[in-house]
Amino acid sequence: MDKHTFLYFAYGSNLLKERLQLKNPSATVHCVARLKDYKLVFGNHQGLPSARWHGGVATIEHSPGDEVWGVVWRMNVADLESLDRQESVKLGAYSPAEVSVSTRGPELSCRTYIMNSCVYAPPSPQYLKVIVMGAEQNGLPMDYQEKLKAIETNKYEGPLSVMEELDRALRTSEISPTQFLPS
Repeated sequence: MDKHTFLYFAYGSNLLKERLQLKNPSATVHCVARLKDYKLVFGNHQGLPSARWHGGVATIEHSPGDEVWGVVWRMNVADLESLDRQESVKLGAYSPAEVSVSTRGPELSCRTYIMNSCVYAPPSPQYLKVIVMGAEQNGLPMDYQEKLKAIETNKYEGPLSVMEELDRALRTSEISPTQFLPS
C-alpha cells in the first residue's frame, strides 16, 4: 500500500463499479473478499428513509458465524472526501471503520462504513437490483448472490434520480440500463 491510495471494502450499492465511479473515478477492483462475523442488514439512519433510494440501505452489523461478501476497491486518497460525503459521514449517518477481510491471498485491512442508529427497513427493488448487479459483475459466490436476490424489498415503484444518473453511466458500459427495472 502506498500513501496515495487506500483499500475500501464495499458490500452495498458500491459493489457496482458504475455506481461507485459516479463520484469516485479512481476506484479500481483490487479483489473479492469476505468479512467474517458480520451480516448484511438494511435500514435507515435514525429511521429516516433514504431520499436517494426510497427504502432501507445496506449496512453491516457484528454477528458471530455470519459473513458478508464484497469487493475491495483501491482508491486514490483524493477520493476519500467524496466517499465520506456519499456515505453521509459528516451528517452522522455512517461512520468509517477499519475491518480485516479474507481474500485468496493475505488478509487485508480496509476502510468500510457502518450505519449509526440503524432502524431496520427493507430496501427498494431498485437499490437491491444495484447490489445484485454489483455482486454478479464482480463474481461474488453464487450462494451469496442467491441470498441477495431473496431479500424482501419494500416494492417501491417510483422514479429515483440516482437511477437516472446510473442509467447514463451504464449506457457507456456493457450492462443494459433496462436491467434496473424492478422485477
